[in-house]
Amino acid sequence: MYNILYFPTRYYPAISGAEFYIQSIAEIFYFKYKYEVNIFTSNAIDFKGLRESKGKVINIGEKYYNCVNNLKIMRFPVNYNISLDDKLNYVKKIPSYKDLGLSDECLTEYLRNGPYLETLLEDLKRFTNISIDLVHSCFYPYFNIIMALMIGKLANKPAICTPFFHFSNPRYLNKFYFEPLQKFDKIVACTHLEKKILVEQLNIPEEKIQVISMGVDYKKFTSPVKQKNKSFNFKQKYFKSNEKNYKMVLFCGYKNYEKGAISILKTIPYILKKHKKVYFVFIGPSTLAFNRELAKIQRDLDIRVINLTPDNLTGYYDAKKIAAFNETDVFLMPSRSDAYGIAFLEAWASSKPVIGANIGATPEVIRENIDGLLVRFDDPIDIADKIVTLLKKKRLRRTLGSNGKEKVEKNLSWDEIAKKTNKMYQQLIYKQED
Repeated sequence: MYNILYFPTRYYPAISGAEFYIQSIAEIFYFKYKYEVNIFTSNAIDFKGLRESKGKVINIGEKYYNCVNNLKIMRFPVNYNISLDDKLNYVKKIPSYKDLGLSDECLTEYLRNGPYLETLLEDLKRFTNISIDLVHSCFYPYFNIIMALMIGKLANKPAICTPFFHFSNPRYLNKFYFEPLQKFDKIVACTHLEKKILVEQLNIPEEKIQVISMGVDYKKFTSPVKQKNKSFNFKQKYFKSNEKNYKMVLFCGYKNYEKGAISILKTIPYILKKHKKVYFVFIGPSTLAFNRELAKIQRDLDIRVINLTPDNLTGYYDAKKIAAFNETDVFLMPSRSDAYGIAFLEAWASSKPVIGANIGATPEVIRENIDGLLVRFDDPIDIADKIVTLLKKKRLRRTLGSNGKEKVEKNLSWDEIAKKTNKMYQQLIYKQED
């Protein structure tokens, strides 16, 4: 039986689309396909923890094992106490790194992003004898993907990367970031548009890129929502007793500028001029910029905002989150930093219409006027107009949501994504064995 090593930047309880993607397919390969599955990752929980000691991490010793849903997780501590120059000099001396042929500028940029896992680097030699058939890493542009390439070299096994390339975000267009992606045996692109950019801008051969979309466990969003074995109603829990009939707009993701969360806050005054009876619900990790903008708006306006963070949730499928998707009228994520957007799939699984930004890969994910609407990125007036349109048109909301649900049930289950991924794995492993 095959042995797959997954090497994501973070892992649960870190929650974002990339981490959940790896967790979802890893569990299917372990339970359904009966593969041997190992997971290496950092001990960081938030993005700051990948490179700064002020970030959130799991503090359970220097190097330790853990289990999540019966999968063995080996978390390596991020070392924050080494200078960039010392990291650079150390890594450059490792033979398996030298074989990659990356520039010093590239290595410097990736080391700045983190995570620097010193204990793993010190123990790399054991991978010459480790029993793995393939290493699969994500995501770009973090140092773990370079370490995944080094492990692949040492084990003489294929290396795959799902980069989640946010090509519409200028932050990710640093030419030195591109170098490691060119070294993988296979790149998984979430959309055909991402593949096109990888070929044209990064000069990755077309045959090295496999397009496999993201997935959703739609049954989780159609089953009755319970918390502690009792039925759970989001509006009953969080709305004022005399406002249960108010409309609801939901955002779920990292609350920053790139994801569009701050744009939504700026949009609220325009929405309230035309539709006053609205609650705005935000679920996901907060940022300082989001908190400041929210405080500013709350000083000037009487607004109804429910702001939930991971501290308020018990896991990815928390009852409050699923109930929010089930009960919202519109799902809104006007992001420029999504390689796909799993949250759109979760909204469709809940039969809800979605609104995304007309930028990056999103226009390929959302079929405008079929299962959702598109807006200009960071344009509060355009966003407000589309929100008000959906809030006022119940039949349109139902049509878009129904079309979205049909799409995810037909083609976008995690089982279907794992099936396509397994075919790619076997092709690479068979090629290696030949």
